[in-house]
Amino acid sequence: MPSFVMPASRKGEGHPSPAAVSAVGLRKSYGDKTVLDGIDLRIPAGSVFALLGPNGAGKTTAVKILSTLIAADGGQAQVAGHDLAANPQAVRAAIGVTGQFSAVDGLITGEENMLLMADLHHLPRREGRRVTAELLERFDLVGAAKKPAQSYSGGMKRRLDIAMTLVGDPRIIFLDEPTTGLDPRSRHTMWQIIRELVSGGTTVFLTTQYLEEADELADRIAVLNDGRIAAEGTAEDLKRLVPGGHVRLRFTDPAAYRSAALALSEVTRDDEALALRIPSDGSQRALRSVLDRLDTAGIEADELTVHTPDLDDVFFALTGSTGPSRPNQPDQPKEDVR
Repeated sequence: MPSFVMPASRKGEGHPSPAAVSAVGLRKSYGDKTVLDGIDLRIPAGSVFALLGPNGAGKTTAVKILSTLIAADGGQAQVAGHDLAANPQAVRAAIGVTGQFSAVDGLITGEENMLLMADLHHLPRREGRRVTAELLERFDLVGAAKKPAQSYSGGMKRRLDIAMTLVGDPRIIFLDEPTTGLDPRSRHTMWQIIRELVSGGTTVFLTTQYLEEADELADRIAVLNDGRIAAEGTAEDLKRLVPGGHVRLRFTDPAAYRSAALALSEVTRDDEALALRIPSDGSQRALRSVLDRLDTAGIEADELTVHTPDLDDVFFALTGSTGPSRPNQPDQPKEDVR
């Protein structure tokens, strides 16, 4: 399947944002199974990038390579301006990683988890306590700070996990399916945390099982399938890749309805609702074309709505699968840990 890649930015085309993460031709195989088959990535600093793909597509493998947990078989990558292969220590100093499975130690308190992380980052004792106190307050965990983490709810554990990640003040955070298994309220809380991180200048690389999550959070989305990037762009860009988009015009005047049906081409009529459906990719140019033809004919619609395919449609078209979970669906099986 050919890949589709949209322009990296529509703002300041001549001055693209510096890349927090860039990769060219990343490859990884396990035995005779190719997990990543030469993927290219460019993630601007201070943005949210979402990587979608079916279970086993290689999302977690990409995160592990870019966070120095495993080595690629081929290709090159830079993270936070450092070459992944030549200077992995500098990369580790600039990033934080939160995986599908929490790094929280349930046998000690939330505060002790934070202080342990501060020790691992070699923070002076006073500085470690200051950072711990600030992050516990920021993530609304002060009331539970002295309680064993095993008593925390799923959402509290995820918040603690991200708070622990932030102890080292990373410039780039890899969140590998951070909301899988959370209830809708906890998921929305996590979304707000992610938005706040980005507003503060942090770059977030997100893998997710939830299409709505990518649509809500990501500046750019890439769909990974069979080890390759099948498409990349904004959510709106991706939605325009698949057919089904249309403009719907509704009229209250039957005469205006009939005139519009004659003035416009390729319309589907709904005589009972006095509504017309015109194929459209949802772009401003396509919408202007419809309106110009109506204006030329002196016709005014009472209601105009633009319908574009959603990310479910995109995912199915690009991967041939039913897509990741929606928030109100049971969680899908986890991707292979590789």
